Amino acid sequence: MPGVRDVSADAFINAYASHLKRSGKLEVPTWVDIVKTGHFKELAPYDPDWYYVRAAAVARHIYLRKDVGIGALTKLHGGRNRRGNRPSHHADASSNVQRKICQSLEKIGVLEKSDNGGRRISQDGLRDLDRIATAVVEAAKEDESEEEDEDAEEEDDE
Repeated sequence: MPGVRDVSADAFINAYASHLKRSGKLEVPTWVDIVKTGHFKELAPYDPDWYYVRAAAVARHIYLRKDVGIGALTKLHGGRNRRGNRPSHHADASSNVQRKICQSLEKIGVLEKSDNGGRRISQDGLRDLDRIATAVVEAAKEDESEEEDEDAEEEDDE
């Protein structure tokens, strides 16, 4: 059975974000349309569903590692702080955004607090993420088989 490690990050995050949005269980704060995701940003994200995408990325990151704290997530989602004519440096993302995403994922049972500090994937979350990864792999196989069928039809036409 394929797991999250067997699927490309982009495909899995998009699939899990759409799953979270469709389920409607993830509690989205009211401020998501106006908040910046880091002090080095100038604007809020353009994508209205950015909260679901970030939640999926956080869930995947915690799935791949054991115990992950908020500080590690802020470093992961940080970016380049452009400082004018001085050299750019890395800046951490907003820890409040990361904390609220982890709290939302805890409420729906995907994450749980770890004894060692930080957060980890719960058993329900593990099953959920593996199920989504399996669906992504099956969808990719179907796309490949459809492309092979189309190629065979084009060769028959010639």
